[in-house]
Amino acid sequence: MSSIKEHYRIAKNFYAQIGINTDEAIRRLREIKISLQCWQGDDVEGFLFKENQLSGGIQVTGNYPGKARNAKELREDLKFALSLIPGNHKVNLHAIYADTKEKVDLDKLEPKHFASWVKWAKENSLGLDFNPTCFSHVKASSGFTLSSINEEIRNFWIKHCQASRRIGEYFGKELGQKSVVNIWIPDGFKDTPVDRYGPRLRLMKSLDKIFEEKLNEDYFCDSLESKLFGIGSEAYTTGSNEFYLGYAVKNNKAICLDSGHFHPTELVSDKISSVLLYTKELLLHISRPMRWDSDHVVILDDELFAIASSLVRNDLVNRTHIGLDYFDGSINRVAAWVIGVRSVQKSLLRAFLEPIDYLKQVELEGDYTSRLAILNELKTYPYGAVYDYFCETEGVETKMNWLEKVKNHEKRLER
Repeated sequence: MSSIKEHYRIAKNFYAQIGINTDEAIRRLREIKISLQCWQGDDVEGFLFKENQLSGGIQVTGNYPGKARNAKELREDLKFALSLIPGNHKVNLHAIYADTKEKVDLDKLEPKHFASWVKWAKENSLGLDFNPTCFSHVKASSGFTLSSINEEIRNFWIKHCQASRRIGEYFGKELGQKSVVNIWIPDGFKDTPVDRYGPRLRLMKSLDKIFEEKLNEDYFCDSLESKLFGIGSEAYTTGSNEFYLGYAVKNNKAICLDSGHFHPTELVSDKISSVLLYTKELLLHISRPMRWDSDHVVILDDELFAIASSLVRNDLVNRTHIGLDYFDGSINRVAAWVIGVRSVQKSLLRAFLEPIDYLKQVELEGDYTSRLAILNELKTYPYGAVYDYFCETEGVETKMNWLEKVKNHEKRLER
């Protein structure tokens, strides 16, 4: 018997003693699709406007070798990363990653400009999510897009978002799984504005126009993403959490909670159970803010465990779309994907391995001593052995063995 199987057998017995079926936990984990953000692979450059400088309060640091330079290289890196991650997943595209030789602006994008992505996704049994790119463009240089005072600028971005929804619907139809189309804009003021209401009124009217077209929501999901601040919009962001949450509830849209888009003392894990009382679906962009929205690679930290626990303990997994959102150019970009996804999976698995019904029972009985003691003891239960077994059954490298493959992949690159 291999050491992985032997360790799993021991772990299975440990968990059985508290009424947990580890095979069932693995089955549930296998069903969860995590969306890998394509922009980690090339530092948010994209393919449409490579001459444009990154803007919109977004900053990538580092110049690690091996950055993808075109769609072919990006897909190769994504495929390689996915080969080191157990389960079946999705890829999240921004509009600037259109794969076309045609010179086309954002407001004129069509499904045909992403046909190669759909072909590739079909070949690899992947889903695709989508985002309009409302930054790094001459028409976003003022710092305002959908809330711009300039009607011509505003209409350009409205048309871009309308086109993005059609592309998302196309993805869903072609791939047989729902595509999440998430709108985030960088709009805001560097210093304190006099009029806080006007830009939000314009944003509301822009969104109303974007959503006028009735598309088949069996194939895609509209989502809205807030932000507390950005570089250049420290004092005010038009698309605040309160604005988007109100709009989403009123108009039956999903809300996106990005774990880096709130005040450092706010926790996304605590917001999940409130938001899903009022919205049909939730999108999570899992990042790791360090002092600010700095988009560090996701690791196994307390907040990630808390996010997973909030989803699993409250049976909210099936109403939640999970994606990663970070970009680190200081380390191997493929490794960054693998570390992030595997961390999210491990946190979810640990939550699946909790005796949730019993914990809820002792909590209702007011036995907070037992609750604290059990939760603390569970932290050192061997969920890692269960994850290793999951990897082995999926034909994926276990423990740190995947890192050697990444290093070898890096040596073969000629970039």
